Amino acid sequence: MNISSFDDLLRAARRQPEPQRLLFVFANAELPDDRTPEQRAGFQAGQGGALTPLMSVDKTPEELDTFAALVEESHRFTQDWVVVFVAGLSGRGGQAPTSMEADQALQRMIEHIKTGRFGSFLPFDRQGQPLLFG
Repeated sequence: MNISSFDDLLRAARRQPEPQRLLFVFANAELPDDRTPEQRAGFQAGQGGALTPLMSVDKTPEELDTFAALVEESHRFTQDWVVVFVAGLSGRGGQAPTSMEADQALQRMIEHIKTGRFGSFLPFDRQGQPLLFG
């Protein structure tokens, strides 16, 4: 399935044969303290930096209507994020994943993002557009 927008993601999650939980990790880009002048210039031009997870949440696809609603909810906790990483967690036997399963999966996501291993997650910018990292 081709996911070209957040709405595509919601539609795909709602069509899965097993109940889904969508996992969200909101992150900001920062420069390390030992940055070089070249790194600083690139960062100011919108390139480089390290992604730092700020907060996480899980939702069922039915709890979300639009990306704008997710952004609005995120503003209650932080406004500094530049990217949200999304993953799906599938239930089994017609049962949705438990809160404990979702929490464990979110912690793994956070650790992967901290170490730059986020290729299996769908990243979206603040407008809900998919991002590609090079």
